[in-house]
Amino acid sequence: MMLIGASKDSLEAPTVTESSEAAKEQLESVVVGTTVEGRQIIAHRFGSGNQNLLFVGGIHGGYEPNTVVLAEEMITAFGTGAITVPENLIVHIIPNLNPDGYAKAFDPATNFTEGAKRFNSNNVDLNRNFNCRWSPEGVWRGAAVNAGTEPFSEPEAQALRDYVLEIRPTAAAFWHSRANNVYGSECGEGVSEETLLLMNTYAAAAEYGAIPVFDAYVVRGAAEDWLASLEIPTISVELETRTESEFERNLAGVQAMLQLYAN
Repeated sequence: MMLIGASKDSLEAPTVTESSEAAKEQLESVVVGTTVEGRQIIAHRFGSGNQNLLFVGGIHGGYEPNTVVLAEEMITAFGTGAITVPENLIVHIIPNLNPDGYAKAFDPATNFTEGAKRFNSNNVDLNRNFNCRWSPEGVWRGAAVNAGTEPFSEPEAQALRDYVLEIRPTAAAFWHSRANNVYGSECGEGVSEETLLLMNTYAAAAEYGAIPVFDAYVVRGAAEDWLASLEIPTISVELETRTESEFERNLAGVQAMLQLYAN
């Protein structure tokens, strides 16, 4: 893992509270892996506590680009001190787990399909490539999708796996779009009480629906469910649209999550 210099995001920082010079100094960015095409996957870290909270955007790349925008807005807010990290916590944000797929949404030369934007450059759905109920043939919208040759066959999934195992987050949230709900996670043992508490806390603050288990179709190999298998309470936050970051709603959700785990 390579430490890189603090990055200044091009987005304007949301005004939440007065900026804190101390909070700015806590910004640290690390390269946690690279994609099939060699793009960097970066995690940004804020705070100096002994418990870790993890937030992930862009796992479906250019199919859900607003989740990357939201994550970058959160990085700006934390990096300027607009959001205060409780003393016992470190906040980790991976804004874009699928930079190759994300790039396809902005490539002027080619009209990529929704699937191509969603998948990585091996045509694998990354959120079917994790080791929970994994199958080589995943499902998306009722249709079969490529889940990789084995769990963690893809470099992007490996990067997240290794980072999770390194930091062992107390809880995690993944930003998706678009169902206007917060979902819990589980890997065959049912949704834990702590996951339900996290789900309800975030959903109430952000004014999304709260649904313990996604049941539109069977999902195998999801990252959130793999974290649940490690007994890490994890939620999927589904934005209402694919065009808006819904920052204010998610700011409320993130702040509620921080308070839930603050000492």
